[in-house]
Amino acid sequence: MFAKQQAIIIETEAEPVSIHDLDQYRGVWIFAEQRSGRFPAVVYQLLGKGRELADNLGESLSAIVIGTDMQKEVEALPGYGADTVYYVDHPLCATFNEDIYINILVDLIRKYKPEIVLAGATSLGRSLIPGVATILETGLTADCTGLEIDPENRLLLQTRPAYGEQIMATIICPHRRPQMATVRSNVLKKPAFNPNARGEVVSLNIEVERIPRRTELVEHNSEGGESDYLADARIVVSGGRGLKEGKNFELLQRLAKLLGGAVGASRAAVDAEWIPYRHQVGQTGKIVNPRLYMAFGISGALQHVVGMESSDIIVAVNKDRHAPIFDIATYGIEGDLFEVIPALIKRLEGEN
Repeated sequence: MFAKQQAIIIETEAEPVSIHDLDQYRGVWIFAEQRSGRFPAVVYQLLGKGRELADNLGESLSAIVIGTDMQKEVEALPGYGADTVYYVDHPLCATFNEDIYINILVDLIRKYKPEIVLAGATSLGRSLIPGVATILETGLTADCTGLEIDPENRLLLQTRPAYGEQIMATIICPHRRPQMATVRSNVLKKPAFNPNARGEVVSLNIEVERIPRRTELVEHNSEGGESDYLADARIVVSGGRGLKEGKNFELLQRLAKLLGGAVGASRAAVDAEWIPYRHQVGQTGKIVNPRLYMAFGISGALQHVVGMESSDIIVAVNKDRHAPIFDIATYGIEGDLFEVIPALIKRLEGEN
């Protein structure tokens, strides 16, 4: 039977004495990254969780936006839970520059002293946040799938797969501030927009042009396409080792097209080079949160389950009745996928 094991990992130090005055740090911050003036879904998901964490602590929730010409988007953030939005508006911030963004975020954290800082585990977040944590000499937990507050000591409980992704570890940062974490997209729920919510937008005047920059953006090409579609798809049809060979993914592609969904895959299928990495669902691939997730020939290893367990409905098809995927499936079919998929295709084609 499949079960997630829990481990508690406590930050260890040579001397268990804080280098930070912890009482000076208050509030929860969300780094609201932007791409081409738009916020990705993970920003809204983090605002929902941030609101919950801030309420549990009895503190405020703030969002940090670094960009330009985003006033309308920024003013909407209180509707998703932010009490305050700190906005740095400068043409040099239109696209991500590591030196500029790190410098700004470090200075703001030193000035306002938030207790918790969260960001998306996106390519931007993974580049930015470790640099910030290193300069501030504080802990950082990457790729979290769960966040909670310990009511006894106000510590942020940061949960993520660990040790070869075989267990779920809960990590704490007891002696340093802020407590920092990045969170994978689609492991949290996006809150409903509240049009009556009120919040303050604080425009920050920062002389960005004075920040030393080691790199300049020459050109930006967005890959987009299937990778983005998979993360946002309402229906995902995934295949694993049970498909036996790469050409059999054509069956999944036909089924996904009929359902209006996207094709996903397990790590085993990607490692076997049956399908490109951009289709991989799991801790080291895309985290999806569709209305319907169909798993064909996927055993249900923890690495994969972390990437799709929040789906509304999970349908699993596997010949092994003891496959761990059945433990989380809404509906399980013990059967041959090479009989089930063609039958589904025939039925759907008959209805179209």
